[in-house]
Amino acid sequence: MVALVVVLALTFLTFAGRLVYVQVVNGPEIAATAREKRMLTVGVLGARGQITDAQGVVLATSVERYDIAVNQKTIAEYRARGGDGEDGAAGVAARLAPLLDMNAAELGGDLVGDRTFVYVKKSVLPAVAREIRALRIDGVMVDKTADRIYPKGTVAGNVLGFVNSTGTGLQGLEFALDSRLQGVSGTESYESGRLGQAIPGGYSEDTPARQGDDVRLTIDADLQWKAEEELRAQVAATGASGGAIVVMDPATGAVLALADSTAIDPNDPGSQNAGTISKAITEVFEPGSTSKVITMAAAVEEGLVGPTDPFSVADRWTTPQGETIKDSHDHPVEQLTTTGIFAESSNVGTILIGQRLTKDQRHHYLSAFGFGERTGIEMPGESPGILHDADDWQGRDEYAVLFGQAVSVNAVQAASVFATIANGGVRVQPHLIAGWTDEDGTYTPADDAERTRVVSEETAATVLSMMESAVDEGTGSAAAIAGYRVAGKTGTAQKFNPSGFTASFIGVAPVDDPQVVTAVVLHDPSSSIFGGTVAAPVFSSVTGYALQQLGVAPSGSTPTLYPTTWE
Repeated sequence: MVALVVVLALTFLTFAGRLVYVQVVNGPEIAATAREKRMLTVGVLGARGQITDAQGVVLATSVERYDIAVNQKTIAEYRARGGDGEDGAAGVAARLAPLLDMNAAELGGDLVGDRTFVYVKKSVLPAVAREIRALRIDGVMVDKTADRIYPKGTVAGNVLGFVNSTGTGLQGLEFALDSRLQGVSGTESYESGRLGQAIPGGYSEDTPARQGDDVRLTIDADLQWKAEEELRAQVAATGASGGAIVVMDPATGAVLALADSTAIDPNDPGSQNAGTISKAITEVFEPGSTSKVITMAAAVEEGLVGPTDPFSVADRWTTPQGETIKDSHDHPVEQLTTTGIFAESSNVGTILIGQRLTKDQRHHYLSAFGFGERTGIEMPGESPGILHDADDWQGRDEYAVLFGQAVSVNAVQAASVFATIANGGVRVQPHLIAGWTDEDGTYTPADDAERTRVVSEETAATVLSMMESAVDEGTGSAAAIAGYRVAGKTGTAQKFNPSGFTASFIGVAPVDDPQVVTAVVLHDPSSSIFGGTVAAPVFSSVTGYALQQLGVAPSGSTPTLYPTTWE
């Protein structure tokens, strides 16, 4: 008995010592190792910020989706519970296929192999993901992702751009604003049970995800739709190769619509030609007669002419180099005022006025109105256009620039010229961003756009009145809008590579309180090459719609126009 007691005592002391060692001496280390084995870490997505129009209508947003993947080696070891169904890949395919709306035989082929990670279906709805998780099949992984969707489809698609499969912006505003729209992923770690469920009261820690900021645009989705529909219809009706429409608020520089004739659906960018994104800012053209606004503004600002000064205008004029410049049609010598020259869009008359400006003055005003430099609009890929130094003008260039040749602009630059006149001679940087909302819900308006005075308020008012004559009595009569005073200018410019014509109309409404500037550009129309015929009617329709959208009251005054002829 003594020996037995001694043995039992030694055994007890051994176990007691071991217990003290495990629980006291080495306890914290063992507990930490055990907890580490129980810990499960999952990623938490930082949602990409929304893009909305000026009224808060969602144009781009991210939605919760799930990707389903499998470990083929683990799937091979699957055993149906209670003998209910087949084992292995065939059994898993039979259970997953109805949920994934897939053919079981084809799905089974994807489950066979020795790869540890294979996607079987992406972008699954949350309800389906919950059903798959409930099956509790080892080797089937359900990963949370975020899909980018564009509820308006092609509306503003060329402006919005799109993202790739990882949610990174590739084109348009999605690309240009990616760093701020992009969310920051986080992690969540917790003690888990055998099936991966969180242990109540267990240890947990997390690194919070950060949602990307939401951006509000200046674009009005309904007006954008209208502009796109009218543009595409006119391209089809005239046989044009393409075109663009820009609608701006002249006082703020806010772009209310930026339409291209080619439709891009950001929901399915792979089926489209990404190179066609935003031709309104990437494609340049000679502005033609719409650029005569700059010549008239420069001559008036320098005190070289007044709106009623008389001129005798022939239908052709020969440069000192012996080159002949013609009007759009043959006509006898006409007795036109400065306003009449502008309203009738006479190239010869414009030269008679513009040659009073020095070459440096001509270049200065073209540059001051924004030719030859990017507007700074937030879209990627904007072209600065072409404006050569005055010393580099060759041949007839020094005269051609007076009526919109030997220079090139994009559609936004062309619209900005008229917005400057409508805004009392102050050029405001065109922009698409109205403001940002952070993840806390705080909205911060964008900084005020840069403003530059180009001509005096008096000069701008004079030219605006001359532009009104171009609609009431000149080549832009088809741009009239019932109830509103409209000012504008037609444009037709010849293209040389490839050959063709660009027809345009750019205008302002209402003249007594300018709220909207609209530029309509059509490339290579076959029904007519004249902007007053093919572009002005589209201006009337789109601008009339914009005025209604903005709630602008009809004009409350009648115009007092300058005379266009003299005797």
